[in-house]
Amino acid sequence: MKILLDTHTHTLASTHAYSTVLEMAKYASEAGMEAIAITDHAPAIPDGAHPWHFQNLKAIPREIYGVKILYGAEVNILDLEGNIDLADEVLEKLDVVNASIHAPCYKDGDATDHTSAYLAIVNNPLVDVICHSGSPAFAYDYEKIIDLAKKNHKLIEINNHSFDVRKASIPNCRKIAEICKEKEVGIVVSSDAHITFDLGNYNNALGMLSEISFPEKLVINRDLKSFEAYMKEKGKELFKWHM
Repeated sequence: MKILLDTHTHTLASTHAYSTVLEMAKYASEAGMEAIAITDHAPAIPDGAHPWHFQNLKAIPREIYGVKILYGAEVNILDLEGNIDLADEVLEKLDVVNASIHAPCYKDGDATDHTSAYLAIVNNPLVDVICHSGSPAFAYDYEKIIDLAKKNHKLIEINNHSFDVRKASIPNCRKIAEICKEKEVGIVVSSDAHITFDLGNYNNALGMLSEISFPEKLVINRDLKSFEAYMKEKGKELFKWHM
């Protein structure tokens, strides 16, 4: 399977990442990709981008080197009530809103607590994707959240980066994918690239999906057309925010 839209990437606006938007777009073009989403870390993480970064994303051209650019963010889930760290008026303008738990930003708890946090996120109409949620430190009721994700038109991410930096998450990532397959819930497969050379790299994630015979039709970011169609069904128009 070839995935032509990467929905989770970081530029040096997140200072533990190392490439510019221009470098990312050039690399994506050379790799034959159709589109990338620029989804830098929101402000609550220690080196996240300032809120102004997200308010000013429209300064980035919508196409660079023939690659479509989606404006996005990776927001932080802050607490058990599912509060996040960007204002609604900013999120409403973005093409892709990824939501993740990062330990420095989140109040710890047990699986019941984490399930409550994810329930609030899946019920938030401004969130599009639940990201890298396989961490055993933040285990939750996968069946319950994935059922609600299907009902609320949310996507579940299978994050290739987790196979390198969150190895303890791998068994849970597989379990999440198996539940999504069984329930026919759409996923995105992302690189979570923090440098150009990881952009479009999904080898480990795709290998796992192949092992469980995951259907290609449920990989919603396989191309831009499929992603746009899914978002349109949700009631969200991409590329609506311009200079």
